Amino acid sequence: MSQNHLFSSGLELANLVVNSGVLYHSWAAVRDLYSEINQNEQQSLSVRYKVSQQPNSTTIAFFTWPACSKDYVIQGGGGEELVSSSTLKESFPLFEFLCTKTNPQFSINKAALELFASIRDSLPSLTSQIDSKPVIITGNSLGGSVASLFTLWLLEKINLSSTKTRPLCITFGSPLVGDDGLQEAISKYPTWNSCFLHVVSNQDPIPRVLISPHNPIDSIYKPFGTFLLHSELGCACFEDSQSILDLLTATYSEGPENQNPNQVLEFYEALVQHLNHKVICKDATQLVKRNTKSFEAGIITQLEAIGLVRPQQQQRNNGIDNLITRTERQEKKLVILKRHVFDPSKKLNDMKINMAYLEWYKKRFKDKGIGYYDSYKNPSNLSDLNVVRYKKILTCYWEEMVDEAEKKPQKEGASFRTRWLFAGTNYRRMCEPLDIAEYYNKGLKDYINQGRPKHYKQLEQWLKETEKPASNPSQSKKQNVAYSLTEDSCFWAHVEEARISCELLSSRESSIGEKESSKHNLVEFENYVLSLMKNYAVSPEIFLPRSSFMLWWKEYEEIIRKGIMGAAYYSTLTDLMKSRSYQNYATGGLEIP
Repeated sequence: MSQNHLFSSGLELANLVVNSGVLYHSWAAVRDLYSEINQNEQQSLSVRYKVSQQPNSTTIAFFTWPACSKDYVIQGGGGEELVSSSTLKESFPLFEFLCTKTNPQFSINKAALELFASIRDSLPSLTSQIDSKPVIITGNSLGGSVASLFTLWLLEKINLSSTKTRPLCITFGSPLVGDDGLQEAISKYPTWNSCFLHVVSNQDPIPRVLISPHNPIDSIYKPFGTFLLHSELGCACFEDSQSILDLLTATYSEGPENQNPNQVLEFYEALVQHLNHKVICKDATQLVKRNTKSFEAGIITQLEAIGLVRPQQQQRNNGIDNLITRTERQEKKLVILKRHVFDPSKKLNDMKINMAYLEWYKKRFKDKGIGYYDSYKNPSNLSDLNVVRYKKILTCYWEEMVDEAEKKPQKEGASFRTRWLFAGTNYRRMCEPLDIAEYYNKGLKDYINQGRPKHYKQLEQWLKETEKPASNPSQSKKQNVAYSLTEDSCFWAHVEEARISCELLSSRESSIGEKESSKHNLVEFENYVLSLMKNYAVSPEIFLPRSSFMLWWKEYEEIIRKGIMGAAYYSTLTDLMKSRSYQNYATGGLEIP
């Protein structure tokens, strides 16, 4: 991808946030909560909260004293004060839903977790005050950490598919909350990651206390969400985790004026007023023209806004140049990653076209009396080769789809699976028979246990998790059975195994044990087919004259005729096949006792 086509949107995103007024209203909620606290009372590490109802939104604010937040976090030893999800599993399992198969463990800052746990009994009351209006969750210092944890908990509690808006969490001067496991659990799911905006002043030490000042890249704590960094020159937004760690360290303007951590409340008051003033006065950052490529120019302009590069500066030191290079590299990787993120909905229409071709292929060979499974198994024309290409495209899509669903947090993964279950089930029922044909064409056996791909197993498991218990087939199902796909996508594997059993049973070289096992397998196969027919769960195509199922029946009928299955062998299925009653199946007129 050409660099000329890449652009950094950090300034535009910052301007959008400022112009929306959401920063002003969020800080106002924190300020109002602060003003209600008795200034003479002894400051302690506790969290206060308040719910404010506005005509168009609900705001939940959390407040802690910055000085107490800083002392407590530092006193804990920084990176050592992490609590792992495995420890929380029994005592405080509120965040267990974040664990996935690919990211089974994460850790959360102990101080933030203890403060959040202190309001655990109040969580039902807080959520009861949330209605259909947009929800803004905000907080300062460790109160911001509590706000982040509350938002995470809320994301699991609410049904995102039924709500028009997701909660937005805006923190002011919050320390980092967790390790790379937590960062990955949130950042790998863009919908959740976009719910977090962290505002940081260059004069606030608290967001930086858990970062190694000498080597921020190796920090145990990792940021998630979007960070809006602010200086007296302006603000810019950054989303890449490594860039944020670098910039949090580089932008800290330590001085005598911020020896009192509680003074940061004044900094954020001034910050919000300053940004609001820029909006009212239509004051915009003046972009400096540079003889640089577009993406690099965007990064430099963002660094100007947060005070790291001075406007019109002709020479820069090596440290700043290295920072520009690192930031550009990391932000560019993030932009490219976003462009290539797997979005199933964008490709779904293409997949529908591929499925339509397979449906045409299926109908074509049904009319020829052979069925698409056996046509594919014995390729003889160009359309069979085209199916290979379409099947490969569909399989790549659904393998990636299943993989993405498995990576998602538990609840979101379940919602994702439900949303795409119908299309996935149709794909599985249409395409897996073709994979079965390829498998047995190679002379292999036991597809179900030895050769079945993982994504088919997962798609079938998802259906079982949501499927209602089977009942008697409806009249509509009977009438439309001619147009349906066989519900068990492994049906043809059972047919192939039944034919192998017939072969073993007819062979003089088979041992007594093999013959007895084959008899048992054939009886089981009869019962399996009969149950499918009773529920009208198998396609009538299995009865086409040249199908593998009818070939099995000819082989099996001969075995019965020879008395190999026992003298005067009788079963319901063999009676249906001998009397040709199965011919009534396609019209829904077959009644099986």
